[in-house]
Amino acid sequence: MPKASVKRLIERDKKTLINFVLDIEKYPEFIPFCIDSKVYEKKEDNYCTKIIADLTIGKKPFTDTYKSDVTYYKKNDQIHVTNIDGPLNYLQNNWKFIEKNNFTEVQFDVDFEIKNKFLNFIMSKSFKYGLDKIADAFQKRAENL
Repeated sequence: MPKASVKRLIERDKKTLINFVLDIEKYPEFIPFCIDSKVYEKKEDNYCTKIIADLTIGKKPFTDTYKSDVTYYKKNDQIHVTNIDGPLNYLQNNWKFIEKNNFTEVQFDVDFEIKNKFLNFIMSKSFKYGLDKIADAFQKRAENL
């Protein structure tokens, strides 16, 4: 059951970073091991934005696709993600954005379990390294927006 958190201070305004994280279809352009993405549904109202999307992750020939429910809560500038379908027993990840002067502190927490117990064991041993690589890719891309 890999669980981890990362925090980054990025020299961009909060709104730009939130829109960047919600632009799921662009993830394959810069996230390591993200092969494809597809947004099926996007609904918006005064309180939140809800997105149903697939991400295909892995390295060929070992790839898998999982479907997520992504909700952006406008009042507190947080994004919450849960899995709907795919190789995960569960997924919980949360993004928090806190503006500080000309920077935004981005906090990302993730907790998940893969259905395949062997893969879950392997992931738990290397997960923090992989998460840092993904956070680095997000930060590098965000700084170039």
